[in-house]
Amino acid sequence: MNRCWRLDTPAQTLVLASWNDRLPEIVYWSAPLPEDEDLQALAESTRMAPTGGMLDIVADLSVAPEQAGGFLGHPAIGRNGLPMQSYFLLETAPFVENGLHLIYHDAPSQTQYHLHARPDPKTDVIELWSSLHNLGESPCEVDFMAAPVLPAPQNSSEILEFSGRWCGEFQTSRVPWAVGARMRESWEGRTSHTDFPGIMIPTTASSETSGEAFGLHLGWSGGHRMIAEELSDGRRQIQFAALQDAAIPVTKDRPYHTPKLYVSRSERGMNGVSQAFHSHVRQNILRYADADRPRPVHYNCWEAVYFDHKPDVLMDLADRAADLGVERFVLDDGWFGQRDDDTTSLGDWSVDRRKWPDGLGALVEKVKARGMTFGLWVEPEMVNEESDLYRAHPDWMLGTGRYKGRNQQVLSLRRPDVQDFLFIQIDQLLTEYDIDYLKWDHNRALPSVRPDQTLYLYRLLDRIRSAHPNVEIETCASGGGRVDFGILEHTQRFWASDSNDAYERWKIQRGASYFFPPEITGSHIGPRLCHTSGRQFSMDFKATVAGSRAMGLEMDLRELTETEAAQVKQAIATFKARRGLLHNGDLHRLDSADHNVLAEMHTNPDRSEFVLFAGQMQPSAQQFARPLRLSGLDPETKYNIRLENVDAVVEVMNRGPKNPLIAGETVTLSGTALMHRGVQLPNSFPNTIWTVTGERQ
Repeated sequence: MNRCWRLDTPAQTLVLASWNDRLPEIVYWSAPLPEDEDLQALAESTRMAPTGGMLDIVADLSVAPEQAGGFLGHPAIGRNGLPMQSYFLLETAPFVENGLHLIYHDAPSQTQYHLHARPDPKTDVIELWSSLHNLGESPCEVDFMAAPVLPAPQNSSEILEFSGRWCGEFQTSRVPWAVGARMRESWEGRTSHTDFPGIMIPTTASSETSGEAFGLHLGWSGGHRMIAEELSDGRRQIQFAALQDAAIPVTKDRPYHTPKLYVSRSERGMNGVSQAFHSHVRQNILRYADADRPRPVHYNCWEAVYFDHKPDVLMDLADRAADLGVERFVLDDGWFGQRDDDTTSLGDWSVDRRKWPDGLGALVEKVKARGMTFGLWVEPEMVNEESDLYRAHPDWMLGTGRYKGRNQQVLSLRRPDVQDFLFIQIDQLLTEYDIDYLKWDHNRALPSVRPDQTLYLYRLLDRIRSAHPNVEIETCASGGGRVDFGILEHTQRFWASDSNDAYERWKIQRGASYFFPPEITGSHIGPRLCHTSGRQFSMDFKATVAGSRAMGLEMDLRELTETEAAQVKQAIATFKARRGLLHNGDLHRLDSADHNVLAEMHTNPDRSEFVLFAGQMQPSAQQFARPLRLSGLDPETKYNIRLENVDAVVEVMNRGPKNPLIAGETVTLSGTALMHRGVQLPNSFPNTIWTVTGERQ
């Protein structure tokens, strides 16, 4: 006898079956099933008989695989230094509106396993999480616990993973399935640059734009583990878990909760999964003070002045930024304590009166008078040993303090006195000055990987926003080191990378787009000479890269020539004109027949308008640019399309007669033609991005 439950969104059905009241396994995760599907028959049809060399049962690949149930793969729960020897049986299935809550009980260990699932039909995402409850008097020690385990599809040959480094985040790599377990971990105590907690699983016939694909992401800002395991019998499991460097006691009044696992499935390729995640972030995760306010164009002064703050210089930069059309001015590191370099003053969050004898008020008023809002850089979780705070409270550090990172130590947010101190410091700043934005940085890995440090960070952020609901917060961790759905429940923007190298940024932004919508992905036009790579690029290239996300500038505006200033001003105006399309539409990564071309397009909800960005990253192997197929258009609609940057067409690469699009004419083609034959773009040098706009005829 078995019990079955189903979860549905428009693009997927997930069916769980519990055999003889054991923990359920997911027996189906794919296309939407008919409403009258016989779930009992479906579940029974998936059963397999043991073969030679096996146990006399086929162990359940459940939402929490148990060794006591005969499962010989990686277990889902570790307790007291060993896999938990549990055998959970169904206790109750209480009704939960728009979701599922199943409670299982293991009598010998006096523990309960709770499974939670919540599908969102509006976004096509299912949220899954679980918890372990101790019903006994003695605490049990939990070493790890996976969020609900999902099976991976059999018609997939590889996993798309996301890794990288500082100034090179969100790099993609394809890893083939093979017998055994593949494990990816982050021991940094944060999401990390190198091991992002999310994967895409394309099937063998899928691509960015078509075919069946699956996506999973653990919304957690601390250490984490991903296991993709193929058993010798051919079954596959995916586990995501928060990582910890010490066992956590579970008592009657303190259950263990896993972070949420977000999953989606699409028949429109990996773009369909990404668009579901983007919609879920927009509708269910982000919390804006004013959701209708367009995402403002930033100016950040870091790569202009670094720690060398002079009020007259910053006032001048504010004027120049406003003249270009900037909407938010951000004062970066160097304004507090005696912060002349990165060795001192973290923790002393009072204005440096040597640099700002009258405080920040005059700069704030200047910024507001020029029609901009004011933002400020902070790094509250950290402390320099050369600081008043450290000298007064060396006991406030997290870990032993043996090793520093960027000359700093970490404060233990587990301590109530640290929580109160940090809140008071930030609250005083936000009360004294009209600040509408904090750039919240986090410039080192943690010395201790414990979930409560992350949970208390979430509480601190919520406490600040509760006291100052109009303040927005950007999550930054030396760039993209702490970016996930968990932190986005408490912040409104993220800094994708410390690299303003436009070439690297275009790749980073593409990787981030698998999970995050463009309007929260900060991207800035950098200085003439990129400070992290030493390379130089055209202003058009840099402006297009920045103008495809949440646009900003991060340079010394005094170095701009009149021509460059005019280009930047025009780029900002162009961004503002298409900001609604970029920040409210659907992002489509395009499959290019030329692997040296990275292209994407954005369509508005009714598919009447689009903008295409096609980046020529390296020289092509062939002489002609290959046609680029578009995506997401209405096949029957005729579109008027134009190449916006005709001036970038290089004559030596495009000699003689040119096709009408390359010649600057408006061309009218159907959505079918654009998606199946594609557009013929100019032959181009590397580091060129072609911009094509289209609108319904």
